[in-house]
Amino acid sequence: KIKLNIEKQKEYLKELKKEIIKLNNGVQSKIYLCMVKRMMFNLYRLLIGLYKVDATKKNYLKLKNANILIIGLGGVGGYALEALIRSGVENITIVDYDIIDISNLNRQIISNSNNIGNLKTDEWKKRILSINSNVNIKVINEKIDENNIYKLFEGNHDFIIDCCDTLIVKKLLIKNCNDKNIKLITVCGMGKKLNPNLVEILPLSKTSYDPIAKSLRKYVKDEKINNKIMCICSKEQPINTNKEVIASMGIVPSMAGILAAHYVIKNIIK
Repeated sequence: KIKLNIEKQKEYLKELKKEIIKLNNGVQSKIYLCMVKRMMFNLYRLLIGLYKVDATKKNYLKLKNANILIIGLGGVGGYALEALIRSGVENITIVDYDIIDISNLNRQIISNSNNIGNLKTDEWKKRILSINSNVNIKVINEKIDENNIYKLFEGNHDFIIDCCDTLIVKKLLIKNCNDKNIKLITVCGMGKKLNPNLVEILPLSKTSYDPIAKSLRKYVKDEKINNKIMCICSKEQPINTNKEVIASMGIVPSMAGILAAHYVIKNIIK
């Protein structure tokens, strides 16, 4: 039964604790976490539908069992990761080599004044498990390039979300995912943009005003990749207040991250 009232939820959990207090600690913990998790996902089940006609196609279980890799845990990737975890995804690979910097505070959801200097992957692992302790997390704490990109394909991933900044890696992700038939959504540049309403999901061939997308379009043409490459891009013209600095504000990268998560979820439960 779905309990919509917050006070009723608190009262329910309080009573639940009383009922299981007689059991040993291990059993107590498992039962309590199970009930909390059930309540956690009750509301979104209403949106995606708990069951389809075919009993083997439960949308909730599709998300739970999906295996997703995110490369780049910055302003875009962080919001994509947060959305996926809170939507019930329980198998995730996170890829980043960087530490949290004070300049991240304006746009990266993992950053706060107490974790400056810590590895992003370490902080994300703690955050993920604090939301849902059942998530299986694989961490790749390395800077990916053409020499070690193979490490991204050692797991059996259903989807890869590319939120990295390195152009050669973005190109190789497109090629490898195309060759290995792995679903990919690649995110283009979100710096020097201010309007989140102009961020959209579209085929790479339809992009504009983005130098990363332009380079990727040429690469796809040169490599004779015929499959449609989906990406997230802004149709806003860059705001060049300072040509030497890629300025950024949280509202645009976060929108790109949420759209990336939406695209993945939509494809998993369709």
